[in-house]
Parts: sequence; structure tokens; C-alpha cells
Amino acid sequence: MEISNDSGIKKPKRLTSVVWNHFERVRKADVCYAVCVHCNKKLSGSSNSGTTHLRNHLIRCLKRSNFDVSQLLAAKRRKKDTAVSVANLSYDEGQAKEEYIKPTIIKFEPEHKKDEIINFGGRKFDQEKSRLDLAHMIILHGYPLNMVEHVGFKVFVKNLQPLFEFMPNSGIEVSCMEIYMKEKQKVYNMINKSHGRINLSIEMWSSVESCSYLCIAAHYIDEGWTLQKKILNFVTLDPSHTEDLLPEVIIKCLNEWDIDCKLFALTLDDFSIDGDITLRIKQQISEKRSFINTRQLLDIRSAGHLLSSMVQDATEALHEVIEKIRDSIRYIRSSQVVQGKFNEIAQQAGINSQKALFLDFPAQWKSTYLMLETAVEYKTVFALFQEQDSSYSSAISDEEWEWATSVTGYLKLIVEITNVFSGNRSPTANIYFPEICDIHIQLIDWCRSSDNFISSLATKMKGRFDKYWGKCSTALAVAAILDPRFKMKLVEYYYSQIYGSTALDRIKEVSGVIKELFNAYSICSTMVDQGSTLPGISLPSSSYDARDRLKGFDKFLHETSQSQSMASDLDKYLEEPIFPRNSDFNILNWWRVHMPRYPILSMMARDILGTPMSTMAPELAFGISGRVLDPARAALNPDTRQALICTHDWLQNESGDLNQSSSHFALPLLIDSN
Repeated sequence: MEISNDSGIKKPKRLTSVVWNHFERVRKADVCYAVCVHCNKKLSGSSNSGTTHLRNHLIRCLKRSNFDVSQLLAAKRRKKDTAVSVANLSYDEGQAKEEYIKPTIIKFEPEHKKDEIINFGGRKFDQEKSRLDLAHMIILHGYPLNMVEHVGFKVFVKNLQPLFEFMPNSGIEVSCMEIYMKEKQKVYNMINKSHGRINLSIEMWSSVESCSYLCIAAHYIDEGWTLQKKILNFVTLDPSHTEDLLPEVIIKCLNEWDIDCKLFALTLDDFSIDGDITLRIKQQISEKRSFINTRQLLDIRSAGHLLSSMVQDATEALHEVIEKIRDSIRYIRSSQVVQGKFNEIAQQAGINSQKALFLDFPAQWKSTYLMLETAVEYKTVFALFQEQDSSYSSAISDEEWEWATSVTGYLKLIVEITNVFSGNRSPTANIYFPEICDIHIQLIDWCRSSDNFISSLATKMKGRFDKYWGKCSTALAVAAILDPRFKMKLVEYYYSQIYGSTALDRIKEVSGVIKELFNAYSICSTMVDQGSTLPGISLPSSSYDARDRLKGFDKFLHETSQSQSMASDLDKYLEEPIFPRNSDFNILNWWRVHMPRYPILSMMARDILGTPMSTMAPELAFGISGRVLDPARAALNPDTRQALICTHDWLQNESGDLNQSSSHFALPLLIDSN
């Protein structure tokens, strides 16, 4: 505030405001000054100038040490005519329109120190902590980095804390990277301290600019028998990237996190990807660490993506009929008169359905299924309506209605199974086998249809399914066997329906695989007892390299000793009665409780049940597009993008927020590409 002459002062007034405890009133000639006792700054001391400018100065006077300004702030809030504003802007709606008040421009004094702590009524303001809290908030909720430059945000923060010093985009980016490095070390320690193996899921992302990204996540069951998922890397792929380079990217991630020796399974979102990828990864791991046995490395394809691709097959085959149904619904809903006529015909035809016709949202295939399901219920009404309304031009034949009815039946099964996969808060590997088997059995039945359209569609879907089944069926079956409610009985039940006369041979194959895997874990357990530092791997660490010729002896010793002693964990587990089925059953809790009874088998169950059998995010389960990065994240440099996405995942898990989609309301990481 400028110092002005005040020749009108005739006699001094009492200095009643608390602000005068911090100012000395000095008169020179006819001019009155208020001199700050903390910094010696001169301000107007005229009685006509009031005390607002003095109070504002005290709040910003950072040369005081730990001074309690709560009284000043409280007094300031009681005054209705002192709204704080930033850059000459004010949000004080209570101010009278005809009253003019010179706005206060809030700024920091040049001598302010960033690390200085100011005490507000017993609570200290810490600029450094506030800076990290802001970065933490931006990461956790997916806010854009440039929000720190928004005027509205600045006004809001200044009204809450006038001492907060803003920073540019680059400053908040540095803070985010600082949090990323700190959280990354915590995740690294957590993963490497885990006694179980690590499973990786590989998922392709894209952006509206047609860029490609690779999201690599670790899945494992921790020491408390809780299923964990951590995004490890979010890699921006070069436009010249080819599928041949995919193993190199994955190996680089394994090396960065030092988990190559703990890899158990690799899950890819696209089952059409070259099946040699896992083999090449095995070879590269073995070349680097020859003592690692990669024979049991599981090669999995995402079940969720299988279902999505089968839905696309069905909707593409029925495309013309679906368009006719959409046009019919549009026409019927075009006016109240037409709608009334349709409803009248429905009553006369005895259709008592409570469902109303509606148009689907093509980007969400479940809405297409629901539209078809409702339309099929009114197929008789559509036929009668055609006879009474000559303007109706989207007639659907009886044969087309039969096709729509059959496809709706296909989609209903897939919707039910997708709900099981996406609705499970802890999707352990054991839940997939019965659902996938149900699809297999239905496909076999649909292929026998006498209708060429239906049988042709079913054959195409089964061809896609068979590729998945050939690669993943054994892993699915082993996971189901480790569910104490099913054990071998569920495999026997489904395989007898799928394979018929050859079921016994298939069952023996699965039994042989689980026994071989258990034996590998038994040998590993023996070596851990002998001092191996790598629990969970099937061959000893490098300290045993000089005695590689005796590896066969280790297996021989284990097998012969086992035959002479009591039954193994696996034998006991399979021979004991199955656990009763109930809706509250928690398989991870069951294995945690029974770990002392099955010490070796529980170690194997931990790794297998933690294998991701699907990489489809629940919020995308019914979508027709893949994961699409939002434009704000896509515009960032690769390192910052990876830091924000990975740290967002880690902080969200740490906060216990399981509904991940809710954290993207402000600026979603996932958007609909259509």
C-alpha cells in the first residue's frame, strides 16, 4: 500500500487492534508510519488506512520465527470486506457490487526460504511436505501435472494456506519422480523378499495417436497369503517395434527388478502372439543363469481376451441382423403414436414382458446382448407390427430371428462367465477351469447344429477356443486340483464330458503333470534345507555349480526316500475328503491355515494360484476396445509416463482402494477409443 499524506489527523486514537502489538507508530511531520518490529518495514500508519494492510503484512512477514499468527488470521476472517485473491481475482460473492475494495496481490517475499517451517496455531506449515503431498495427490488420483498452473487451483490453495509457494509443471514433475523412486525401492524390496515365485502379465496399450505401450505387471501371493499385483514397467514401444523384440523388453524388465530367477508364469493378453516368445525367454534366462530350471515356466494366454474375441466373432456374424434390430427400435421409438401402436399389439399378442426396447451402446457389447435379449422377447410383435404399419421398412425374417435367438444364447453364457471373472475381488487361478470347461462343452454342442449359419459360427469360435485350450488347459486343471473343494474330481467330471472315451488318458496326463511339478518343488525344498538362498526355484543356486553332475542323484535320493517314508503332501491332499462347497470359501485363507500340514504343496499352491489367468481389467470386461491411454498421459515423456502410471498403481494398492476405476474420474487413464 502506498504511503499517503494524512493532513487531517488532529488527535491520536487508541490503538485497540492486536496488530499494533507488532508495529511501532512513528510520526514525522504530518505523516504517520507503522514500522514493523520484525523487519522494520514502513507502512502507512494513518487511522484512515485501517489495519488490513498491516495484518496482511504480518501474515507474509517470513522473517519472524515460529510466530503464532492464528489470531491475525481469525481476525481477518471476521472481516467481510477483506477477501483474499490471487492475481487480482476474488471469489468473495458476499461483497457488495457497489463497494470497491482494492484487491490484495499475494506474493512471497524474496527472502523466503523453501525449507522454513511456519507455526499456525500450534501446527507447523512445512513447504517441503506440502509439495510432496501435492505430488502424491496428483499421482494417486490421476490429475494432470499442469493443474498446478490453473488459476482456480491457486486461488483455492491460497485461501487455505497463503504461505504455500507454487511451482511450475517441471517442479511438480520432479516431485513425482522423487516419489516414484522411493516407492519403487519399497516395491523392489517387497517382491525380492517374497519366498514365492513371481508371475508376469504382459498387456498391450495404445493411444489415440496410435502409439503402442507395454504394461508389465508382477502377480504373486505374499507371506500373508494375499494376492498382490504390482505394475513394474510401462514401456513406450518404438514405432519400428516388432514382435521379435518383445522377449528383449520382458528380459530387460526381469533384470531391472532382479526377478529372472523367480519367474514362474508368463501371461500374454493376445493368444495369437507367437508361441515361441516364452521359449525364447526361457532360453535367454538359462543362458544368463544356467543353474535355473525353466522347464516348468508356464505359458498362459488371457481368458478374458479369449471371451472378448469370441463375442466379436458372434456380433460380426450377426451384424446385418443387429443393424435391422437397431433400425426397428429407432422407428418404434420415433413417436408416441408408433410406440403406442407397438405396445397395443404386444398386449393383444399376450406379451407381458416388463422390459422396454432400447438401443445399445456399440462400444459395450453387454448392452448389445441386452438389446438383443429384449428384442427377441418381442419378435412375435415385430412380425404383427409389420403387417399393420406400411412405413415400417426394417422387417426381420423368421430365420433371422432364429439366428438372433441362438447368438443371444451364446452371449448370455459369456456374460455370465465374464461376470464371474470380473466380479471376483481376488481372482485366483482356480476359478477359471469350470467356466472355461462350460464354454468348451457348449461349443461342442453348437457345432452340431443343423443350421449352416449357427454351425459355421460355432466352428469359427471353436477354432479360436481350441488354440487357447491347447496352450492353457493343463495349467487351468492343475489350479482347479489345488482347490480343496474339487481336487481331481472336477477334472474327471469335465473331461468325461469333453473327451468321452479318451477322458481317462487326458486325466492321467494332468495327474502326471502335477506330480512332476510337485517333485520339482520337493527337490527345491530339500536344497533350501541344505542352505540354498533361492527358495521357490527348482535347481540350486550357483554355489552348487561345481557339483552339477550330482543333480540326478538329488532327484534319485528324493524319489527313493519318498517311497520308503510316509505319503507325500500331494498324496495326503488328494486322498483326503474334499472340502464342502460354500459361497464364503476363501481358498487363500484355507491354504494359509493348512500350510503346516502341507508345507511343500502349499509352496506350490502359492505360485500356481497366483498365476494371472486373465489380464482383462474389470472395467473393460464388456468393452470391444483394448486399453487406451488418455491424451494427457500420452503427451508426457516416456520416463515421466512410466513413473506416474506405476506409482499410481502402487499408491492405490497401498491405500486399499480396490476400485481402481474410481481414481480416474478427474482424468482417466482408460478412455473409450470410439
